[in-house]
Amino acid sequence: MLNFHCLSKTATLAICLGVVASLSSTLSAEEKKEKPVAAPKGKVHQLFDGKTLKNWKVTDFGGQGDVLVEKGQLILEPGEPITGIHWVGKELPKVNYEISFDAQRVDGNDFFCALTFPVKEKPCSLILGGWGGSLIGLSNINDFDASENDTTDYYSFENEKWYKIRLRVDDKLIRAWIDDQLIAKVDHTENRISIRIEMELSKPVGLATFQTTGAVKNFKMTELKPAKKKVKINQKVKAAK
Repeated sequence: MLNFHCLSKTATLAICLGVVASLSSTLSAEEKKEKPVAAPKGKVHQLFDGKTLKNWKVTDFGGQGDVLVEKGQLILEPGEPITGIHWVGKELPKVNYEISFDAQRVDGNDFFCALTFPVKEKPCSLILGGWGGSLIGLSNINDFDASENDTTDYYSFENEKWYKIRLRVDDKLIRAWIDDQLIAKVDHTENRISIRIEMELSKPVGLATFQTTGAVKNFKMTELKPAKKKVKINQKVKAAK
């Protein structure tokens, strides 16, 4: 297994200095302040019923901790190093969807949520609180993981605090929000999307934590309407004829 903590020099320096502001994220200050897109109104897939692990399987990372359901919450206890679950229910959409949930780092100081998700036929992961507790980003973009690509950023998470997470994949973009703040925006049609080898076991949709207790609730996927394709004027004329 590869080490999740093999950092680029830039990311290592940032964490050593205690930096929680963005270093290499391509999001501008204006983009981070953008109002989030409206919540989708399409077909809803309830991914977690609040009572059982129905449609999920505990991922055999080796050394994984317990996965519990308590008080409507999905609890992933610390592993050595990774604990996770992956979807084994009916096939879910691979594009034009939004995944939303509330997430909390209950205890620990590393990533409390690695959400693996499909981008058409390619997998990707959203990392929250990795590499020492504050790193966020997508793994992988153009073969670089969340610690060293254009989505690399830092966020000050508090233990035992709930954060509202949204992850949206449409025909062109991957976007993610924490509490309505845009944290990632990538054109997947112009960038290579892949996944770290450790997270291969989390496909097609999965959650994981690293030596940390994480909790999730209100976990669902909502389908989006595909964007309407633009038709050139001369095409409309030919169609009319």
